[in-house]
Amino acid sequence: MSLPATLIEARNLEVGYPIPGNGIFAKSRTLPIVRDTSLSLEPGRTLGIVGESGCGKSTLGRALLRLIKPTSGQVLWQGQDMAAMPIETLRRRRSEMQIIFQDPVAALDPRMTLGRIVSRPLATFEPGLSRAQLQERAIESLRLVGLSADFAGRYPHELSGGQAQRVGIARAIIGKPKLIVCDEPVSALDVSIQAQVVNLLMDLQDQLGLALVFISHNLSVVRHISHDVMVMCLGRVVETAPRDAFYARPLHPYSQALMLAVPEPDPKREKGRIGQSLPGELPSVLNPPAGCVFASRCPLVQPRCHAERPESVSYTHLRAHET
Repeated sequence: MSLPATLIEARNLEVGYPIPGNGIFAKSRTLPIVRDTSLSLEPGRTLGIVGESGCGKSTLGRALLRLIKPTSGQVLWQGQDMAAMPIETLRRRRSEMQIIFQDPVAALDPRMTLGRIVSRPLATFEPGLSRAQLQERAIESLRLVGLSADFAGRYPHELSGGQAQRVGIARAIIGKPKLIVCDEPVSALDVSIQAQVVNLLMDLQDQLGLALVFISHNLSVVRHISHDVMVMCLGRVVETAPRDAFYARPLHPYSQALMLAVPEPDPKREKGRIGQSLPGELPSVLNPPAGCVFASRCPLVQPRCHAERPESVSYTHLRAHET
């Protein structure tokens, strides 16, 4: 039976966290982090998710993997609602979806050798493997990310930041997943190492047919790795577009402001852009605006922007027009 063209899909996804009310007898409230978000991703493609810190990017990534339970909405894995899956089915599906974390060193257990760290997922997904088989698979995964077999006997404190992130990637791919959520995977690395890790992810995507959700605040990195770009502001999607169309002409004022905030490598051109960074600060998620989430900071704001929420063009609609 052929698999659905869409690997993972979110429909009107909302994620929030309970917070205590003001007072002893006050009821708790829900702090909305991700609101009314829809997306879809096909095998072998990369969706870049960009936005300022606190806009809900990481929370969305974890909700897609069912690491966080959504408040409402659906996440469909190959057409199946993950919330409706029996627990055993969901556990089996876990091998098909993995995550790479932002801090490569903190994500590794300092008491374990790298071989044990990398092979750890197999203890859950393939419990019948012997110790020798686990070691063999770990070495194979390390080699795929550019590390030699002797790294299997080392410990995390012996690694550089770039090597530690390669180990994190090796752990993510050892179970042969179909989807990897990359949560700011290069933000803690030097620029030259960032390029190496991003190119490694792209090579692995070609070799293994991976779908990637690449979360970042760095629009330059997202441009290099992504096929499509989704822009989030205060938990809402304000724009989704194919990469080339987005970087040629971002439509939403927030997307345009993000683009203007990207540093220019030419000092003369950068000097002329001083003062064009994002104005103001994000509104409070406890008291979100009724209209456009960018209205209080937008240089093009109109009276209707404070009352009406503009619709985001759907991802599937844009993909259909691209083809």
